[in-house]
Amino acid sequence: MASIFSKIVAGEIPCYKVAEDDAHFAFLDIRPMAPGHTLVIPKREVDYLFDLSDEEYLALELFAKRVAEALKATMPCKRVAEAVLGMEVPHAHIHLVPIDSEAQVDFRKHVELAPERMAEIAATVSKAVKL
Repeated sequence: MASIFSKIVAGEIPCYKVAEDDAHFAFLDIRPMAPGHTLVIPKREVDYLFDLSDEEYLALELFAKRVAEALKATMPCKRVAEAVLGMEVPHAHIHLVPIDSEAQVDFRKHVELAPERMAEIAATVSKAVKL
């Protein structure tokens, strides 16, 4: 059975898409720690990040870097944090979170954003991604 992320990539589940290329996909987390919290995934479904080949892993990180640069340019923050846990969804993914302090990276806390605001953030960041 395909993971929820594979269903998002296939268009079976709607999302707030930020960026996409042939092998990768980035979209806003629906339970964000901060406005702009983005998930970056390989399109190929792999359960564990470190099960990717070296080439796939490096390509995913380079794609994530471009998304992070766009987040930094468009979201008010000092840095963009990168976190990898990979326990909730059996599909490798990277969290990119715009932050002003390390304390903001707390997976137990979430901000509520209206769908319109989520769509606005996705569109703004998407325009800034340089692929």
